[in-house]
Amino acid sequence: MTDTDLVRAIQHGDRRAVARALTRVEADPGGPLAAALYRHTGQAHVVGITGSPGAGKSTLVAALTVVWRAAGRRVGVVAVDPSSPYSGGAVLGDRVRMGRHHGDVGVFIRSMATRGQVGGLAQAAADAVRVLDAAGFDRVVLETAGAGQAEVAVADECHTTVVVVAPGGGDDIQALKAGILEIADLFVVHKADLPGADAAVAHLRSALDLGAPAREPGWEPPVLRVSAVADTGVAELAAAIDAHGDFLGRGEAWVRRERRRAEAELRRQLFARLVAPLLARADLDGPAGPVVERLVARQLDPRAAVDQLLAARAGAAGAAAAA
Repeated sequence: MTDTDLVRAIQHGDRRAVARALTRVEADPGGPLAAALYRHTGQAHVVGITGSPGAGKSTLVAALTVVWRAAGRRVGVVAVDPSSPYSGGAVLGDRVRMGRHHGDVGVFIRSMATRGQVGGLAQAAADAVRVLDAAGFDRVVLETAGAGQAEVAVADECHTTVVVVAPGGGDDIQALKAGILEIADLFVVHKADLPGADAAVAHLRSALDLGAPAREPGWEPPVLRVSAVADTGVAELAAAIDAHGDFLGRGEAWVRRERRRAEAELRRQLFARLVAPLLARADLDGPAGPVVERLVARQLDPRAAVDQLLAARAGAAGAAAAA
């Protein structure tokens, strides 16, 4: 099947085509298929769910999916799982927690392994979101593996970013340390039926009251108490996410988010085309080894070392061209 045929099948909602495309973009992120899909995207409301491990993000996504499905929404989920230490694949915990949606043609769930990438956001995740967008899913959820300083990258991929913290484990304070305040459109204190929920809500609201910069003028991030297990606050959260989407509308605010997503895509492509090949060719365990040793001995500074590697690469390219 050609890329054109595959794109056409995806647009018609062919689940096998969607699954095949997701496998393709995971194996070849930023490749021809992702490029072919690009012009057919831009309709889905992309929702990022991030937060510390153990905050119950997967359970929360499953509960949100129930609410959206009851409202007639089609929901796609890209769950970035930690990699298995043995196979390198995704642990697939999200599929276990979302088992209730098995067989629902209005839901598509894909787990992807982080494969050790910084921040837990798989390189192919953005392309996977694009596949589900092109397939006509109204809500596409990007769930990340866990919060950290680099996890703020999720905000560049989504229209609405939901930060989830759990009471009692210091996650509310950790969220503040990680700079999450600046990227959240909504805060959720999950497992709100447990002790410490009131303190977590108070910490977050106090931090917001101190004057954290607004991500979008005119929108004040709410702090919601939710317990997916007790089924409290989930409908309110879904309504708040939808309200944020309505706030963005299709005007200037939406365009600003789309521009941020486009800039993130461009950075990824530039890194893949320019930086990644250079790092691969540098082979720090091979030809670049002597340069590393000179760095260790303080005979070179890092900037001079990079200059030397670039000069060597240019010389090798010139010799190859002359031959």
